[in-house]
Amino acid sequence: MPTTLLAFETSTEACSVALWRDGEVRERFELAPRRHAELALPWADELLADSGVARAQIDAIAVGRGPGAFTGVRLAIAIAQGIALALDRPIVPVSTLAALALQAGRDATAGTPLLAAIDARMDEVYVGAFMREGEGVRALGEEWLGAPGAFALPEHAGRWRGAGTGFAALGGVLEAALAPRFDAMDAAALPHAADIARLAAPAYLQGHAVAPEAAEPAYLRNRVALTLAEQTAARARR
Repeated sequence: MPTTLLAFETSTEACSVALWRDGEVRERFELAPRRHAELALPWADELLADSGVARAQIDAIAVGRGPGAFTGVRLAIAIAQGIALALDRPIVPVSTLAALALQAGRDATAGTPLLAAIDARMDEVYVGAFMREGEGVRALGEEWLGAPGAFALPEHAGRWRGAGTGFAALGGVLEAALAPRFDAMDAAALPHAADIARLAAPAYLQGHAVAPEAAEPAYLRNRVALTLAEQTAARARR
């Protein structure tokens, strides 16, 4: 069944938009802090024009639902909802951590355990454990938020692979603690809309798309800012 998806990922300092068309992916990606709102929609229009795809041909909108920066996650959901409502199309929300895990396991064999970690600021990291499965990844548990030194790697007999800025957070606490059990870690990796699209395409075909109003961000953290007292205490610990 031919499938065309437009994907957005703005959960980190990177901004990316991708177009999935019957297994082929085109992407615009740039490290662009605070420019996501400026770039995302023009890039989408450029990708569609360059590919000769009309908006009416889009089957669904894929979006990185987080976790990640509060403003970036909220922006991606808002953009996806706006386009989906205008076109009367569904949305396929995809975990930002799952997209990073797919990047970590790009050349891995089935069954390889993967760990994605994003610097959550406030002395914390977002972490998700996955397994390479088919062309995608399968979650090994709930996504987690906490101090990098408090994270416990799930039990697994295989050697792990990892990706994401969380490994380098707070001087590389997570990277140092887990390195003996890993074959590879990319602490500079950032999520890509192309991987959001790669995970969203089979999910869409399996009926996992949702109505635009049902797409929700995954913040993991209930608070989006520290109180002044907490900020002062955090600075004192550094």
